[in-house]
Amino acid sequence: MDEIILYANNNVVMRREDLIHPFISGNKYRKLKYNLQKAKALNKNTLLTFGGAYSNHIAATAYAGKSYGFKTIGIIRGEELKDKVESNPTLKFAKSCGMQFKFVTREAYRNKLENDFIENLKLEFGDFYLVPEGGTNQLAVKGCEEILNIDDECFDFICCCVGTGGTISGLINTSKPHQKILGFPALKGDFIREDIRKFAKKENWDLITDYHFGGYGKIKPELITFINDFKRKYNVLLDPVYTGKMMYGIFDLIEKQFFPEEAKILAIHTGGLQGIDGMNIKLKQKGWPQIE
Repeated sequence: MDEIILYANNNVVMRREDLIHPFISGNKYRKLKYNLQKAKALNKNTLLTFGGAYSNHIAATAYAGKSYGFKTIGIIRGEELKDKVESNPTLKFAKSCGMQFKFVTREAYRNKLENDFIENLKLEFGDFYLVPEGGTNQLAVKGCEEILNIDDECFDFICCCVGTGGTISGLINTSKPHQKILGFPALKGDFIREDIRKFAKKENWDLITDYHFGGYGKIKPELITFINDFKRKYNVLLDPVYTGKMMYGIFDLIEKQFFPEEAKILAIHTGGLQGIDGMNIKLKQKGWPQIE
């Protein structure tokens, strides 16, 4: 896997998980790997999952289904999106991969884990293999446990962005006792801690909750500037929902001397770049600079 050195004096290295696959990118590849194997073993021919308007997981699942012979169904948050598929880059891509959509209200979407909600989906669509929102379950964590390898024992800190908690859980489980795993949540608040504890087997981790920029999918002009400057300097594109916020946080913490001077830091680029087109539509509507 390609890596680049960002801060020579602090020895910050970025692991380019975004280069694993052009469409099943980064942690989505890791999370889907063993779920697809289990679906095949169970003789399931349909994958059903959940996501929002610009979900990396929806796009990745749609392409994975097309590639590995599964029908795919996406339960999409927001009924108003039903007539906007062609103008939404993520949904248009998923549709081109053969994904069938069911659009539900935000209120109904909150019930996606309830048995009655799932049973009604089975009545409507028949038998399917259910992949959770964001792809996070025990098999997803197993896939994310493969991100680190024996050569990574030299790092003192391992940083990743956090959505549903699967990626950081995998990193925690395969980390060494001397390492600290730092998660940078894309969502406001640190309620995700309890979800991480369902999968994480160690206590050598923490969440840095100061760099969400207002919450999930929220963005500010200084983050856009940082992402564009990062691209020009390192020739690496960051997404504004996850990796952009994480790298902004890491650089800011370095400036604030949060890390020991000789610390070796590994930052995981988890992909998610497909969402940039959708974000740029929003930025254009605001009259803000776009992500280059």
